[in-house]
Amino acid sequence: MAQRSNQSQPGGPRSEKDADLSKRRLKVIPPSILQRVEIENLNLDRNKLKSINDISKLQNLKSLILSKNELTTFPQEIASLPALEKLYLNQNSIAQVDEGIFTCLPLLKLLRLSNNRLMDLPSDLSTCRELQYINLSHNLLQKIPEAVLKLNKLEEFYVENNKLRELPAALFENEGLRKFNASKNRLRAPPDEVCAGGLRHIRSYFKQLMTGANREDKRIKTMFLGTSMAGKSTLSRSLSAREVVEVSEGDRTVGIEINEFEIEDFSFLCWDFAGQHEYYLTHHVFITRQALVILVIDLHKYEVGNKCVFKELVGFWVNNIFMRVPDSVVLPVGTHVDLCDEEEMRTKKKDIEVKIREMLTERQENLEQRLEKINKKSHCEFYSDQANKLQELAKYNLQVLDLIPIDCTQYTDINNVRKQILQSVRNEDIFPNAVRMLPSTYTAVEKAIAQLVQQQEIPEHGILSYEELKDKLSNFNEEHLEHILSYLHRIGLILWYQDIKALKSTLFIKPAFLITLFKMIVRHDLLDQLQSIPSKVLKKHWANVPDKNKWVFDFRTKATLHDKAIAMLVKFEVLGNASLQEIANEMIGDETEKGKLFDILENFDICLPSKSISLNPDAKEFKPGSPWNQLNNTRSLTYLFPSYLSDTKEVDAKWGEDSEEDLRVQIFFLPEIPQGFFHRVIIKLCDFIQSHWVGKERCLVVCSGWKLLLKEHNEEANSYIEIRCKAKEGEQNDFSDRWCRITMAIHFIKKVVDQWPGLHYCLKTPCRNPGCDNHFDWPDLDEKDEDIELGAEDNIKTCDKCGTDFRTELLFCTSKAKGTSNNHLKVAELKVPNKVEGCGVLVIGDATVNITKQEFND
Repeated sequence: MAQRSNQSQPGGPRSEKDADLSKRRLKVIPPSILQRVEIENLNLDRNKLKSINDISKLQNLKSLILSKNELTTFPQEIASLPALEKLYLNQNSIAQVDEGIFTCLPLLKLLRLSNNRLMDLPSDLSTCRELQYINLSHNLLQKIPEAVLKLNKLEEFYVENNKLRELPAALFENEGLRKFNASKNRLRAPPDEVCAGGLRHIRSYFKQLMTGANREDKRIKTMFLGTSMAGKSTLSRSLSAREVVEVSEGDRTVGIEINEFEIEDFSFLCWDFAGQHEYYLTHHVFITRQALVILVIDLHKYEVGNKCVFKELVGFWVNNIFMRVPDSVVLPVGTHVDLCDEEEMRTKKKDIEVKIREMLTERQENLEQRLEKINKKSHCEFYSDQANKLQELAKYNLQVLDLIPIDCTQYTDINNVRKQILQSVRNEDIFPNAVRMLPSTYTAVEKAIAQLVQQQEIPEHGILSYEELKDKLSNFNEEHLEHILSYLHRIGLILWYQDIKALKSTLFIKPAFLITLFKMIVRHDLLDQLQSIPSKVLKKHWANVPDKNKWVFDFRTKATLHDKAIAMLVKFEVLGNASLQEIANEMIGDETEKGKLFDILENFDICLPSKSISLNPDAKEFKPGSPWNQLNNTRSLTYLFPSYLSDTKEVDAKWGEDSEEDLRVQIFFLPEIPQGFFHRVIIKLCDFIQSHWVGKERCLVVCSGWKLLLKEHNEEANSYIEIRCKAKEGEQNDFSDRWCRITMAIHFIKKVVDQWPGLHYCLKTPCRNPGCDNHFDWPDLDEKDEDIELGAEDNIKTCDKCGTDFRTELLFCTSKAKGTSNNHLKVAELKVPNKVEGCGVLVIGDATVNITKQEFND
């Protein structure tokens, strides 16, 4: 499903047949180029072309790159290039392609038209019988163009982020199609959760549709969010029970609670999330796209005009919903109206609705202002990737419905919520894919599993192997069964983490049990839980009170949990339940082998395992495609939970003072840095570089003697992560190695940003004049995400505010700044691992880090 392919990449060896005129701000093609009839590869990327007159003179042209220009129509002149094999027209403003052009391109193999305004393609595209690669992502397609279905040699096809509702079965009858992506569409057939499994799952879906009956699936994932004690559990349970269910403070949700209810012909799978911020770290794992979010707000606690109260009860949740699931629908429900008089309730309701609208309007205006600022830059073509991302973010429309005030003790109010929910999901403008088409086998498998649970043929905890479940469901086709179970995982009915090696064969038929395990470790009262472990439990598992005291001390002062402490917490919670005790042992492991629970915690970046291992100077360099043996199942002694850290003393002492010689970059976020974001950045970075020190809102890593510091600043209208790299003694002019470390950190941050599709970020370098508070905006990174895009003449940058000139390599990572590197850190295709173990030479994908020196801390 990866979008990049070798054949989709511009560039290559340069010769007399190649001409690179990218980033020249050209408005016309130079006559001197048009006279070079021998040219086969012409790169006009990032210019200001609105037309390509006389290009027909280049009859030998095989590759033409016109991406990131100002074309509003598909150039007719392209029809005069019969030898053309590769055509890049992405990131323009093309709305239509006229009939008759593609007929003249019989040799065309690659067509890239992403990031335009296309609603369809002409029928003569089918005459390009050699086409192997088409990218139509980020357009306005409402259906797959008919001509595409006739391209028998098509191997890669990308249509993500369009307006598609259905995919044609005929597209997948082409067995040669090996890469396909239709994400970020609101598909009802096949559903997004099927497409997420890839081509095998999509083909299986259509095969089952053709061989049997099908049905409409009307199930909505519903998430209850809001602060603690706002009434989420009361509302969720009352909706499910169809009567008022009172929930005491002692019975409030810890972690996540799952239940299901029905309203007429719709089914709602409810996830009730605990309100304390400590739990939000795990919420991120389970919050999914295109959901109904019921935001529960305590109206009694709400204060009109109090910004802090609005942010705590409303703003924090709306922002984080927008950043994580920007295409969701939010239904605000105001509770505890029985403690407010009628006028107070109406005033608070109106104030909340007005402020939410202001939040959404402000966000939209900020995006538009940023886009306008980019378009006004003298070299705006160097910022086109950022402009496209801003345009994409501006298209997201988080729908926030009118607030419903209720008294949770009155079922008439609960029923009003039911009616509003049903009215919303029936509205196709609000929920365009609420009704999805599924083969009958999907429903049959779901019912068969429910029957196994009812007949107690599945253990109480609901955990069993894939082989066990396959045997119990032997009447279903094995291949189809695998795909159906993957679908049930993606909609949240079961949990099956196939991408975690240790859990590939383990299914959680009852997700609530896994949530229960999470509750035991990630909770607001974790310190109290540790202290309450009784002596008899300690003795039974070869521990004592001094051990417990050390666990408590280390967690309070270092935010670390010993593996044995985690085991004690789990075993203490399941005490007295023989069935749960048995599976708990498997989940937490033993002295020699870590359990599956730790694999889950590590995979979702909830904690950072620490190990005492030695450098291996004889470690062989890893090469893609070659085996790489890692001790993945080695048990860690302690686990760090960065969000629980309370000071920065250790990091500050190791880093020392900031220096004017430091290279600095600041990454700004809009609307703010999401809850748990920096936590995940720290874990990914420290998992990659083993010499690290972590404190509250900061992290220091040391790689080959280079110190790299990350600091989080999360203030209103000023949310950013600062990256600093300190110069080595006597090597102040070695910018290459320092920029390598900084771009590595940026890469990890970008990987985490991908988990928040509604989050905007931009890179800036502070002016190096100590008395100036101005910033230099980073242009786009290049195709390999290594260097920024700059024109050849940009060797000096002048601050707009203080007028000081700086060499470019002091401000940005450029090819010149990195031209003299000895310790090579290539980040071109860096694949951020969940776990990297081993020292010496670390290689991941195309990324190589030669670590000649590391410092280890206890």
